[in-house]
Amino acid sequence: MQRTEKLGILALAAVMAAALVPAWAQSPLDNLPAHITQLTHFGERADFSHDGSRILFLEKTFGDVFEIDLATRVIRPVTHHYYHEGYVRALYLPNGDVLLSGAKTFDADDPMDSRNTNAELWVLDKSFTRPPVRLGEKCSEGPAVSRKNMRIAWTVDHGDYEDRVPEGVSQIWTGDIEYKDGVPRLVNKKLVLDSSTLPFKCNLETQNFRPPDEKELTFSAYGYQGTDVMGVNLETGSVTNYSKAPDQYDEPEGIFPDGQYTLVECDKQNRKGDRYIDIWKLQLDGSGALERLTYFSDVPGYKSSNPVVSDDGRYMAFQMSKSTDMAGVGHGIFLYDFSKAPGAAAAQK
Repeated sequence: MQRTEKLGILALAAVMAAALVPAWAQSPLDNLPAHITQLTHFGERADFSHDGSRILFLEKTFGDVFEIDLATRVIRPVTHHYYHEGYVRALYLPNGDVLLSGAKTFDADDPMDSRNTNAELWVLDKSFTRPPVRLGEKCSEGPAVSRKNMRIAWTVDHGDYEDRVPEGVSQIWTGDIEYKDGVPRLVNKKLVLDSSTLPFKCNLETQNFRPPDEKELTFSAYGYQGTDVMGVNLETGSVTNYSKAPDQYDEPEGIFPDGQYTLVECDKQNRKGDRYIDIWKLQLDGSGALERLTYFSDVPGYKSSNPVVSDDGRYMAFQMSKSTDMAGVGHGIFLYDFSKAPGAAAAQK
């Protein structure tokens, strides 16, 4: 048999072998498009610094917080200099300090209490040289941070405050972080939405202040029509449904700086629920118009989630997850360049 014939047979055998590889053994990393770059091989819940030069992320749920410099790709820990019980959120504040959410104590035999009922808000100084300051307020799931000032929003429910919040009810609050003698504290606390006042039943989760005027706050209405993207007017209290998609999972995440779109974890491509989501772009005009951005869920066993948008609108950071993971768990941070994505114009500032 001639050498060329042997090579042809070997090539055919390789193709046949590849065709026999089960779908579960493949990964979205095998076919990353040119506009998506893998930044880390671990981590979850990314957040852009306001100048777009760095990304903050969690090592894992109940883990340490890290920061990656996008120019050098150097990763440094920001919570290694003191002992703690692990964090579930980390967000840059406009002044460069970091808003943390994490419990004062942690029970490995019952870990979810440290995420859902015992997590508290803290402020970590941007020097990363001393422990964070406790704000004295619990937070169910993720808080929101203003891009313009030191205002934040967060959710609490009955599990957080049994004496304050009725059973089955969740509430969204806003407040301002101010510094007295260099020490941060939470002031001007205001209840902006109580789930019991809505004409439908759902659980609330704070998401984002809507640019540019930040007079509206997006939130997740879990359990309503699958889950819908909604907004509450912070001046009037009126609520708007932006999804209008019954039996579809739509959870808002990062918002664009022009305020015209939000990123959404969505299962429109398969209607299988929140374990089979990808990232879509939802127009916030009431039309429910969606544009798909990622295709990780097309590979069995995977999904993409927890996207955020840089303040200049050029980039999206997100994470790869597995369909068996609980919400929020990630296996690496990725960077999506809108200016290089085929068929997608760069987001306007």
